[in-house]
This record gives sequence, structure tokens and C-alpha cells, in this order.
Amino acid sequence: MEAATLRFSSIRSPNPTNAFQLSQKLLKSRLCCPPNCLIQKNNLNSNHISTVKPSRLDWRVVKSKCSSLEPIGTSGDVNFGKDSRRKKLAIFVSGGGSNFRSIHEASIQGLVHGDVAVLVTDKPGCGGAVYARNSGIPVIVFPKSKLIPDGLSTEELLTVLRNFDIDFVLLAGFLKLIPVELVQAYPKSILNIHPSLLPAFGGKGYYGLKVHKAVIASGARYSGPTVHFVDEHYDTGRTLAQRVVPVLANDTPEELAARVLHEEHQVYVEAVAALCEDRIVWRKDGVPLIRSRTNPDELI
Repeated sequence: MEAATLRFSSIRSPNPTNAFQLSQKLLKSRLCCPPNCLIQKNNLNSNHISTVKPSRLDWRVVKSKCSSLEPIGTSGDVNFGKDSRRKKLAIFVSGGGSNFRSIHEASIQGLVHGDVAVLVTDKPGCGGAVYARNSGIPVIVFPKSKLIPDGLSTEELLTVLRNFDIDFVLLAGFLKLIPVELVQAYPKSILNIHPSLLPAFGGKGYYGLKVHKAVIASGARYSGPTVHFVDEHYDTGRTLAQRVVPVLANDTPEELAARVLHEEHQVYVEAVAALCEDRIVWRKDGVPLIRSRTNPDELI
């Protein structure tokens, strides 16, 4: 696996060496790079100093394992809209990150016309963060807190995402409420997946097995995952896609969770693929629909 290279573009400074030392300090303290990740000095001793604002830090992945891959094995006629480039994705996780893994694997296989550029987590030791580091994907810790003083502030997070040229933000088991500033910076560009048929069993406090316990206790006969756009509140954004699974008479929360999770891995990849291929159409009443890959006149 090739080592990822992070480049810190020069900042306007009378002493380029100090600028590079600052970049090293900030990167090491704020950006959890993979073990095989190199921080590259961008010709700071030359006369060609970038004319960006002194406060702007430019963390940019210029070479990674998956950035050079092109779509392979794509079935049907795919129309990427006006922008045919591979999109850059930021994925937020708090746990094992199985949906993150599904999206990353789909990207490598060419099923998603985009690449995971960075992982954001509030738990730097979680399974999703470990997988990202092992895959050569940079890991950012957010938010800053008493327990994690080296985490990024919202303003710093936005700066990093912009400098990674992130197109879309994907929440995959991230338990923190997304800041309003992030929602406003990425309108109609943030997706989340929830393990119930929203609007039922959603909102603050409904996550993990708590959702499935509530579904079973209610006597509901069906459940399933929902992919939705993110707004300023928990689980209230517009629904993009859903899958339905039966709730069996003798289901345990764990059994139902496994059945729903299997569908999550499929429906989220399909939704992200549509997002990256510019196949999402917004109805006049604000409802998002997915245009079929093979039949542009068919909306799902």
C-alpha cells in the first residue's frame, strides 16, 4: 500500500521554516495520520510562497491508495451530470464504522464514483478510526472537549474539510449533533443513515440497540434503515431512501439489528452512489428522489 502524502502549502511568512514547523506541530496534534503517512514540506525554501491567508492551513491529500482508482465494473449507462470527476467524501463515525467500510469498499470496487478523503470521529480509538488508519485514510478528531483537548473546533473542522476539497459529508454512526455551521456550509450535501423507518423511532436518544428495542416494544411489524439529508436537528432531514425488513414475532433487538444492518450496507452505498453521480432530483415540494442509473425517466 502506498503511503499517503499530506502537503502543507506555504503560508505568507517571513520565515518559511517556522511555517513548516508550525504545520508539523498542528498536524501531529490535531490530525491523527496513519502510521505510514508522510508530511511533506512543499518547497518552503524557494521563492514561490503561496499567497493564502496566514491563518489558513492547507491539509491536502495528494497521493493515496484509492485516489488514483477509476470506476470499474459499473453496470448500465451512468450519467455523472455536469461534473464527472470523482467526488471527495468525509465520513463521520463514533463506533465500528461498518457502513463506512461498506462505502469505502464500494469506492475501491468502482461502485461509488468518489473516494473517502478523510474520516472524522469523536472517539479516536473506535473501530472505524482504526480501519481508516490501516487503510491509509487520515483521521480527524472532532469536537474538542475536556476529554479530548486536541480535538478540532467547528471553525477548524470547516477549514480542514474545505482544504481537503470535500464535496459530501456522510454520517455513519456519528452520535454527536452536527453543528449548524457545518449544515450551512454543505447544503443538501450531508447524508445520515438511521436504523429505523423515519420519522418513527428517531430523534435524540434513539441510536443503536435502543432503536430496535423500541421498535419491538411498540409492536411494529416492519422496520428498516432510512438514508436522509441532515438538517440542524436529529433525524428530521428529508428522507432519500429506505429499505423495509419484517419484525418477527420472537425477534430480539440483536436479531432485528442484524437484519436492518444488512440492508443499511446496501441502501447507503446506493444512495451515496446516486449523490456522487448527480442522480438526485429535488421535487417541487422539497422531497429528494433518486434517478435510475439505467432509465433516466425513472425516479425512485
